[in-house]
Amino acid sequence: MTGWAQRGLVTVDTMADGLINKLEAMLGRLDELDAKLIDPQVASRHDELIAVSRTRAAIEPICARYRDYRAALGEAEDVKQMLEGESDPEMREMARGELAELESRAGSLLEQIREELVTTDDRAVGSVILEIRAGVGGDEAGIWAGDLLEMYQRYASDQGWSWEPMSFNASEMGGCKAAIVTVAGEGVWQHLGFEGGTHCVKRVPATEAQGRIHTSTATVAVLPEPEKLAIDIAESDVEIDITTSQGPGGQNVNKVATAVKMRHIPTGIEVRMQDTKSQRQNRVKAWQLLRARVYEHEQRQIDADRAASRSKMIGRGGREERIRTYRYKDNLAVDHRINQSFNLQEVMAGNLAEMIAALIEQDKAARLAAL
Repeated sequence: MTGWAQRGLVTVDTMADGLINKLEAMLGRLDELDAKLIDPQVASRHDELIAVSRTRAAIEPICARYRDYRAALGEAEDVKQMLEGESDPEMREMARGELAELESRAGSLLEQIREELVTTDDRAVGSVILEIRAGVGGDEAGIWAGDLLEMYQRYASDQGWSWEPMSFNASEMGGCKAAIVTVAGEGVWQHLGFEGGTHCVKRVPATEAQGRIHTSTATVAVLPEPEKLAIDIAESDVEIDITTSQGPGGQNVNKVATAVKMRHIPTGIEVRMQDTKSQRQNRVKAWQLLRARVYEHEQRQIDADRAASRSKMIGRGGREERIRTYRYKDNLAVDHRINQSFNLQEVMAGNLAEMIAALIEQDKAARLAAL
């Protein structure tokens, strides 16, 4: 524990030594980021400059509060020393009042720090790859997957995020069999990271002549997209095949070899990209998707080794986990992780803010409990 913490009247017993060390390291990291922002080499690389700025914006509020907290501890110590040498009753009473205010301020700052600290890493991720796939339910599952895609696109638009389609495999009756999109913007991972899992819909499909309610599903995966420098995949670890694009039934769509298939040998992860007629563009998108999937695989390995309590966090479950049911008859979207219902019409219109705020709060509480 640092010297300033040891001498403070407001104790830090409620915080683990490891947390104090992390905050101190965060201050050092902020200094490093500030130095990078004025480095001409960094300024000349647009992608790196954006990444540095985003990371700094995520940790700066915590660093500012932590400095205020340390200042409050120092002031409290000064007042305590003054009390020890003060004999005038009136002055002692004033000093006690000032000391109480400093203790209250320090406690409040400490609580704010704890709450913000558990979401710092999430806020620093500014780009995700969103994958939506039709599940069980035949043609209706494809229509439902398309509805979810539109719902997220509306939400992204409301948030001011960019929306860049990477791959779209249409289904015969409308909607899609599978779609992959890159979504980028401030807070995108913190908000969309909870959407991974199985989304279940109960409604009368447009293809249903008898008016019976069917249950269909679509799976959603949200992969935090690493910065190019955050994960290094050796080209020697990747098998690359260039083929002609494939359509329904496996027939060749064109005679020019433009489709790119990549396989990451160490993990066995495979990706295929064929949506554009340019081999170069398909190669770029394939690398982008491969990096994200390998990154997710590594993070899952890390998470598996962590404390059991972390595995209980909401929004990080496998794709097979049913996280939400959309009941059209009742006009309700029920999130099973928080046991709350929301207006279905509003949700499908992309108004997800209330639901996601509730998920963030529960996740934050779980992380705080694990500190």
